[in-house]
Amino acid sequence: MSERQILPTNVKPQHYKLTLEPLFDTFKFNGEVLINLDVVEKSSFITLHTLELELLDYHIIENNETIKPIDISTNEDDQTTTFKFENEFKTDKIQLYIKFIGELNDKMAGFYRSTYEQDGKTKYLATTQMEPTDCRRAFPSFDEPNLKAKFTISLIGDKHLTFLSNMDVKNEEDIKDDKKIVHFNTTPYMSTYLVAFIVGELTYIESEYKFRDVPIRVYTTPGYEVDARYSCELAAKALEYYETQFDIPYPLPKMDMVGIHDFSAGAMENWGLVTYRMVDLLFNEKNSNLSTKLRVSEVVAHELAHQWFGNICTMDFWDSLWLNESFATFMSWKCCNHFYPDWKVWENFVGDSLQSALSLDGLRSSHPIEVPVKRADEINQIFDAISYEKGSSVLRMLANWLGDETFIKGVSHYLKKHSYGNAKTEALWESLSFVSGEDVASIMNVWTNKVGYPIINVEESGKHVKICQHRFLTTGDVKDEDDQTVYPVFLNLKTEKDQINDTILKERELDLTDLIKDPSFFKINGDSNAVCRVNYDDERWVKFGSQSEYLSVEDRIGLVSDVGALSVSGYTKTSNLLSLVIKWKSTEESFFVWDEILTRVYNIKSAWIFEDEEIKSSLTKLLNDLVKEKCYELGWEFKEDDSFLDQRLKALLFAACAESGDENIISYIKESFAKYVKGDKESINPNLKACIFNTVAKTGGEKEFEELLSIYKNPQSMDEKIIALRSFGKFTNTDILNKVLKFLLDGTIRLQDMYIPMQGMRSNKIGIEILFSWLKSNWDELFKLLPPGLSMLGSIVQVSTTGFTKMEQYKEVEEFFKTKDTKGFDKGLAQSLEIIKSKANWIERDGDDVSKWLKDNSY
Repeated sequence: MSERQILPTNVKPQHYKLTLEPLFDTFKFNGEVLINLDVVEKSSFITLHTLELELLDYHIIENNETIKPIDISTNEDDQTTTFKFENEFKTDKIQLYIKFIGELNDKMAGFYRSTYEQDGKTKYLATTQMEPTDCRRAFPSFDEPNLKAKFTISLIGDKHLTFLSNMDVKNEEDIKDDKKIVHFNTTPYMSTYLVAFIVGELTYIESEYKFRDVPIRVYTTPGYEVDARYSCELAAKALEYYETQFDIPYPLPKMDMVGIHDFSAGAMENWGLVTYRMVDLLFNEKNSNLSTKLRVSEVVAHELAHQWFGNICTMDFWDSLWLNESFATFMSWKCCNHFYPDWKVWENFVGDSLQSALSLDGLRSSHPIEVPVKRADEINQIFDAISYEKGSSVLRMLANWLGDETFIKGVSHYLKKHSYGNAKTEALWESLSFVSGEDVASIMNVWTNKVGYPIINVEESGKHVKICQHRFLTTGDVKDEDDQTVYPVFLNLKTEKDQINDTILKERELDLTDLIKDPSFFKINGDSNAVCRVNYDDERWVKFGSQSEYLSVEDRIGLVSDVGALSVSGYTKTSNLLSLVIKWKSTEESFFVWDEILTRVYNIKSAWIFEDEEIKSSLTKLLNDLVKEKCYELGWEFKEDDSFLDQRLKALLFAACAESGDENIISYIKESFAKYVKGDKESINPNLKACIFNTVAKTGGEKEFEELLSIYKNPQSMDEKIIALRSFGKFTNTDILNKVLKFLLDGTIRLQDMYIPMQGMRSNKIGIEILFSWLKSNWDELFKLLPPGLSMLGSIVQVSTTGFTKMEQYKEVEEFFKTKDTKGFDKGLAQSLEIIKSKANWIERDGDDVSKWLKDNSY
């Protein structure tokens, strides 16, 4: 791909000898690097990446001779520096030496500072985040994934501090009365985005579960390590699990995981030194809820899967990011299922990962799993539900086709063949074909190279059943140019007696009459295995309402999500969704099906948020009728013998009842919260905390805000802090919301957490309008605070705009950004506009249908 923004290929790095010293008094760092280079082509220049580094001294060493460049130039657009020399290099191996100073920035990128409070004092930790292209902020480097090298790292700092890097410590020596230098052992060949180093006051715990002789540790700032036991033990077991699955030993001498207070992502898989946002690493057995336990489990399992997928074998370039992220996502679900089979994570997957994928990929502004990227500022935009969730959904589909054992064997073959190197998607298909004997590429290339997925339309005429596929778009306005792809779909046809898994739809149309002997019951996409939507006629949707005994949990989730998505886009009526879920209200037992039902009802409520109060009141009555009976039947007391999923269902239904304004629940919430703020921390079960805080905010004023603010500042656990923060956005008082928005820019709320209270504001129309007004008023400051090359600005734009539901609001958003530089978040903005348009079209098309259904059903 010649237009790709990459470095010249005349030299190739083999080894970096790097020394760094963070300076917490000036927020700078001193550095020097000696890079061993192979000269691949005759030349007299070296170009490498640098960003916001001041270069103090530089030369090459060739045949033991020191040679200074005759010219040095910087290209800010390419983020490169070029050294030109008088003569061509004479040998095939040279060394480049650079001494430099960098900024220990507060942008959570490169080598940066994280801030925290301890004993009333502000303290700092120096840490790193290199992915995707910020190693160049930390030291001059060949910052591309396929330019692997070895790294020998040394760190200088105060003697009382902890020093960590990818490898274990080789030795350390005192260099001044109060300073020391710590030398780490040399890494294997690895990509620059995986390099990591940390200097700060840290304490740790070590796993009690022994994984060979490899120490597994979790480090935090002092006091937080007590909540790290769960993730530490899971990590030791997960490494052992992956080693067995892939038949490849974990190659490093240790595994450190570190909680960082300021962290832009959820976690980062740096080889041997994984960094995490605190809330994604810590779990307090007494005060954290089960959603946090699931999230921590998934994130830890995901990052440790990366030690093989991404670290041992790395994608060749960022357009194959999915080889890293989809596999880590898919394997994290497998890992959690292995250790916690009662969590039923594959049922969870259908309502979680698969729906996230289908939601984003239903937009015209989506992108293929394998997405061409040319520039550094484009890369962050593809760390999304396509690279993670659609990719992992495609892998689930593939594993189901090949069989799990064959699939894992093929994956192991791929990893072994490309260990310590880089690979493209074709290499994966080759390994899977070699092991399975199937032509994997012919099926899978469409799924990775083409955008979108199909809607399978089912046409019935008597006993005749025919299906036809076209591209699905949430906006429903598919044009000929959108509909060029024919997707190979694993139909997994389910009938009353059996399930036929070997039929693949490879054409536009297929007649299924011979396969469906008795059409009284059948379902396309059994167990929701395929990446598609299926649309039936109105009568079939009605039938499904009384046929749940033939449908697996995955089937029921899939049907609710399909009819919900199809009603948004106009392929079916919203009343079909409402009729289906109301029939299941008394018989449904699955947490995951209820979660999908409520998600779809909430989607209606949020799309209708700017409509008349009468219809909004009717939707609230519907919600109460839907959940009240089941909620009261289960209750909201949590017993020791309640299963993981029973507890989650109780919490889910309780929250839905609260959302519907149920008087008994609201009364219980107010009493419990009053006791809680007076010091009775047993009065709120952790699983109800989010609902209780949100409801208190929704119905409260200044007094309740101050109480929640106090909880935020002095939380019982890290997830409680985030729960309180999200509740800030649920207030409907304009003065309170403006105060919360002020907190986003004055340092009260961490930069990494800005979007959390904003998410809460999308739940009411006052919050939605204030939020966009704030975005417009503070745009210049936000643009400066959140550089577009990082991903956070795009997230802020999306959260601030996707609450809108009307075309005049669409035009307002479009008009505002017409004059703005949208580089780095243009995809996210396009997605926001599509989401607004789809809601506006939905209401215009189905407003009467919804009103009629509510009236006919006495709501």
